[in-house]
Amino acid sequence: MGGKLSEVTAQPVDTKPRGTSIDGGLDDALQFEHSLSFWQACKLYPSAIGWSTFVSLGVIMLAFDPQLLGNLYAMPKFQEDFGYLYDGAYIISAPWQTGLSMGNPVGQVVGALVAGYPMERYGRKWTFGVCVALTAGLIFIQFFARSLEVLLAGELLGGLVLGCYAVIAPAYSSEVCPLAIRGILTSYVNLCFVMGQLLANGICAGTSKLTDHWAYSIPFALQWFWCLIIIPGLLWVPESPWWLVRKGRLEEAETVLRRLASEKVNVKQTLAVIVETDRLERELEMGSTYWDCFKGVNLRRTEISIGVYCTQVLSGIYLINYGTYFFQLAGLPTEDAFSMGIGFLAVGFVGTLVSWPLIIRFGRRTIYNSGLFFLIVLQLIIGILDCIPGRPTSVIWAQSSLMLIWNFFYDISIGPVCFVIISEASATRVRSKSIALATAAQGALGCIMTVAIPYMINPDQANMQGKLGFFFGGLAAVCFVWAYFRVPETKGRTYEELDILFERKVPTRAFGDYVIEGGSHEGAFQD
Repeated sequence: MGGKLSEVTAQPVDTKPRGTSIDGGLDDALQFEHSLSFWQACKLYPSAIGWSTFVSLGVIMLAFDPQLLGNLYAMPKFQEDFGYLYDGAYIISAPWQTGLSMGNPVGQVVGALVAGYPMERYGRKWTFGVCVALTAGLIFIQFFARSLEVLLAGELLGGLVLGCYAVIAPAYSSEVCPLAIRGILTSYVNLCFVMGQLLANGICAGTSKLTDHWAYSIPFALQWFWCLIIIPGLLWVPESPWWLVRKGRLEEAETVLRRLASEKVNVKQTLAVIVETDRLERELEMGSTYWDCFKGVNLRRTEISIGVYCTQVLSGIYLINYGTYFFQLAGLPTEDAFSMGIGFLAVGFVGTLVSWPLIIRFGRRTIYNSGLFFLIVLQLIIGILDCIPGRPTSVIWAQSSLMLIWNFFYDISIGPVCFVIISEASATRVRSKSIALATAAQGALGCIMTVAIPYMINPDQANMQGKLGFFFGGLAAVCFVWAYFRVPETKGRTYEELDILFERKVPTRAFGDYVIEGGSHEGAFQD
């Protein structure tokens, strides 16, 4: 994965102030970026890794909330306090499940689009801080809710803020780390999603046996835990150096780069690359507004970001929010359903960890497309099994087991790789806006699924059970065709090189092998 650490860091660090230093050392800086292996980058940028993972904690809160609701629908005490009797058992009606679950996807749509403005005007750090403070306040509504109406208000308001974290985390991670660890730190966002969901399942499994309101009040209260961890650390979070450069605050950007890297890194050369990339994008008239995301070559880049994020929804990821309830309706006892729900997400946790060496070795396109293909096959098998007459117990357990395998393949492929692609496909000047648009599009589809899934799985509605495999398998097949022709390989490319590849309209399947003649900052428009 590269030479020894001493070989790639034994460069003289230029300590002279250089008014023209932005151009000086560019080739050295780019060569240094490309020469770093994953482990070398980890040794040289421990602070960048730490702060990237810290800001991504917001995603855990984002994932915890909808997963919590999905578990509450299967919790006996919550069903009794908020539901109604149906066929001898308490259930939450499909319309109320839809309304309550709508808070998160609606929040992703509105919150993501709103987040793009303060992120660009005030920076990533302060936008993140305000969101955490608002989340801490809005949890009070959920905690003290004793009616579906009040809980609905808490979910909708909380969702508006939670949606911002889906934009802040990948944008920040992609802008504070070097090329060699960019894929891992942006895919870590997916691990945070899994951790939030896993924690919600585990906590609900533990409190579901309580016979008073604490069965569901404790899970709501535990959301404050993350706020208590994040708020004290906000004073020390470094701002994105890319954002500082766009604001013309080069001295502050250099100071931040020194905080993010070890003393062995020539941060002046790193700053030179950032400034040169920003200059190139201004020369290419990339712009920095939502409208600019749809102009010229940015249209293709925005399409890729939106497409890979929406594929998550269309392939069936929203079933995770109803995982425990789905297993319960499939015929498993309540205790086994909660255990299966925990196992479902534990497998996803392991899958995301497994994805990291794959991302380093194989890149983005191959993993994304291969994983999506396996998801289609597994969904169709689940649907076929549901057609067996009488659905014996062995079939129910087989379907549940296949769902675990499905989640494993999801979390080694389109789950984590999506966040890598949306961070790399977008131009740096419109990154926050591009990720916001992708998040909003995914949230809009999530709203549709939030309305549809309760009606598809509830026993008093369509009661489709495992036949959902045909539905999501078919949608995933359409996404696979799109991804094969549209998702390029972005592994090993600096942001400047990606700008050049998109500007030259390099075909999707040629991205990985395309050679940029000469220095990447020279002759950007010449083949």
